[in-house]
Amino acid sequence: MSQVPTGETIEKAVLLAGRAPSLHNSQPWHWTFDGETLRLFAVPERMLAATDTSGRQMLISCGIALEHLRAALAAAGWRILLARFPDPNSRQHLADITFEPARMVTDGDRDRAGAILRRHTDRLPFLAPTGWPDFEYVLRSTFDPSDATLDVLGDDSRPTLARASEMTASLRRYDADYHAELRWWTGHTIADTGVPEEALPSPEEQQRVTVGRRFPESTAASRRSEVTADHSVILVLSTDRDTPDEWVRSGEVLSTVLLECTLAGYATCTLTHLTEVPHSRAVVRELTAGPGHPQVLVRVGLAPESEENAPATPRRPLGEILEMIESADHTP
Repeated sequence: MSQVPTGETIEKAVLLAGRAPSLHNSQPWHWTFDGETLRLFAVPERMLAATDTSGRQMLISCGIALEHLRAALAAAGWRILLARFPDPNSRQHLADITFEPARMVTDGDRDRAGAILRRHTDRLPFLAPTGWPDFEYVLRSTFDPSDATLDVLGDDSRPTLARASEMTASLRRYDADYHAELRWWTGHTIADTGVPEEALPSPEEQQRVTVGRRFPESTAASRRSEVTADHSVILVLSTDRDTPDEWVRSGEVLSTVLLECTLAGYATCTLTHLTEVPHSRAVVRELTAGPGHPQVLVRVGLAPESEENAPATPRRPLGEILEMIESADHTP
């Protein structure tokens, strides 16, 4: 077996990795492949500067895509080897990826890759996740705790998180740049990016999810009325340091968490607004009672079985996110 996947295998894997969630579906990644090495770059032009002032969420999003790629290639019979931030002169050059054939492809490999297409961000209220203690034990075994630590916040933390969420909204009430950016990226799609209106919660639904981001009002009728309040489990992923490398790694762990939850039949919603503002981020850090830096929160729960699968949000086409090159110049 060749030591390098075919171009077709790379294309399929990158396309699947492109299903990764990102801040307001901005999809801030770019890949190049020269026949031997696959390279991942962040795209600063797709950074939401008013919301993500440091570029942290841009790199977390790229980390999710990187781990999605790992899952896609594992199902195709390949393991990846990473050189992180290989170019000291380019902080947008996140990884060089080389390959080795897998000794075998497990059912778990296939299942996790298949979960990529089923996973979606669900902003509606959830029922409590059944069987959570056993699942949590398994979930913690699926990633390296040196990449990120996982805290599960109890129900008693929800009022504090709700107040922090409201405080975040209040602090941004007069931030014209933030609201302009939010309206630009949500409620419609622009060139296969952005969050379509049908994926946004209505004002009434937002009242039932007290820890969610406040989006522009949707005209959609209220859904899931039988779930009168959100009963999700809330996870926090934190890192020891607050550096670009740690941001990417936390995104990789987030990918694993989201896909494993999907495999278990849980619905998920990533929450980043609570770590965007120093005040609310400090509140989350106090709740975890640890020394780490909170990077992202995730609501996990059950959606009613009677609901149809939500339509997939749009993604940029392969030709926009992957460049097949032959020259020695690997800069996109």
